[in-house]
Amino acid sequence: MLSLEHVRGFVVVAEEGSFRRAADRLQMTQPPLSRQIQKLERDIGVLLLDRTQRQVELTPAGTVFLAEARRLLALAEAVPATARLVADGQTGTVRIGFTATAGFGFLGGFLNQLSLALPAVELVLSELVSALQFDELSSGKLDLAIARPPFDRVEFDGRPVHRDPLVLAVPAGHRLAAGGPIAVRELEGERMLMYAPGPARYFAELMNRVLAGVSYDPADRVTQVHTMLALVAAGRGVALVPEAASRLNPEGVRYRHLSGVSERAELYAVWRRHPANPALRRVIDLLETWPDA
Repeated sequence: MLSLEHVRGFVVVAEEGSFRRAADRLQMTQPPLSRQIQKLERDIGVLLLDRTQRQVELTPAGTVFLAEARRLLALAEAVPATARLVADGQTGTVRIGFTATAGFGFLGGFLNQLSLALPAVELVLSELVSALQFDELSSGKLDLAIARPPFDRVEFDGRPVHRDPLVLAVPAGHRLAAGGPIAVRELEGERMLMYAPGPARYFAELMNRVLAGVSYDPADRVTQVHTMLALVAAGRGVALVPEAASRLNPEGVRYRHLSGVSERAELYAVWRRHPANPALRRVIDLLETWPDA
């Protein structure tokens, strides 16, 4: 193990070219400084200084070691400050999961705000359906989930960050492709593309609530909204999607607003209760000031 005190003494001797001047600069006497350099040379197994001249000079090995010694000292001086920043949450890593639809509208602005407030914090992203995000939160693989409810309120804490109205996606040649907002009752008898009740449970239940009392023809249960829109473009049916998904704008798809529908697609920021990651605690503090969704 190299002593930082010995390394620092060597650097000063090399810079001063004299044991006497180096000792004065270090506020010590010359003999103990000379012994420090000798021990350092024994520890690394090479001579660093040529003492045969009137002025102390570096050996070739000493020239190489000087550059590394300066880097070592700079690192040693930086480590405590870095540790304090990490403990304060000013630097570090936050691993964030998000759903595909979050990426259409909310996610970009949210990440920009985090980067402005915490520029030294690394944000690592993973696109996952909500259920998998909650599994990753439980296992510690994620720090923060941008996901759909519901979630375990005992294990997790969270707050709403975005609410998106629903729109009807229809094929371009469909009878409902043009016009103003439409009432849900106008979907009577329509072929409706469905969300898979397992991995897309949230949207499946939301769709059932919106279409309660309407008789429609269910078809093609899928998980992801972009798959839903691809099927709409292919003429497989019509679909309820979050308004943010309309930004995908695939060819052959038109969107209609719904009248009299108060349901919104909710998006939550979710985290484990009592998080240990200081950078995550900083993100949570920012979320507390986030505009109400």
